[in-house]
Amino acid sequence: MRIAALFSGGKDSVSAVWDSIRKGHDVRYLITMVSENPESYMFHYPNVEYTSQQASSMGMTHIFRNTKGEKEKELEDLKAAIEKVREEVDCLAAGGLASNYQRNRIRAIGEYFRMQVLTPFWKIDSKEYWDLMLSNGFRVMITGVACEGLGKEWLGRVIDSESLEELQKLAERHRFNLAGEGGEFETFVLDCPLFRQEIVVKDAERVWDRDSGFYLIRKVKLISKTGQD
Repeated sequence: MRIAALFSGGKDSVSAVWDSIRKGHDVRYLITMVSENPESYMFHYPNVEYTSQQASSMGMTHIFRNTKGEKEKELEDLKAAIEKVREEVDCLAAGGLASNYQRNRIRAIGEYFRMQVLTPFWKIDSKEYWDLMLSNGFRVMITGVACEGLGKEWLGRVIDSESLEELQKLAERHRFNLAGEGGEFETFVLDCPLFRQEIVVKDAERVWDRDSGFYLIRKVKLISKTGQD
């Protein structure tokens, strides 16, 4: 299939692109919605401007579209972005895992354009999902937290097997989704099998307000997998 992938730079959208390609699909476009609203119902907020570096590392064509992030109206902005490529693709790919709100709206957009919709990891077990990513070389950074049990010390932390075990214990104790599907945390992918260069964060700031916060990236650098610029 010829795919346009909805792309936020977080683990779910990056893994959806990776899975689509490894299954032989042709991912032609990455579409990133840049929301003015940090509480957007549909779209990732922190650090989406750095999806351009991810797209560059993968050698993929990248489309940015601004949206005010207003409930339901933001879907019209997404339609406008897809409209530009509708003749060149026949499928939308997205990284949803368990949110019916997002999946139903993406499926409605697919029906509007008469396109198929792929959500390759829908309803996957959260621990299995993390294990799959880590075993395939994903480097995933926590860039936002918004639930009991996760403090600002998690901001900027890259998940490995040790921190995943810690995260799982906290998820069980505080009853949040281990994959962050309920908005408990946000992520940004620094490396994966599709990246020709790894993304290194050179400057960032923790922004914390009472019981939630963001890790706002200020500067990144692309480094080749061999360690050379």
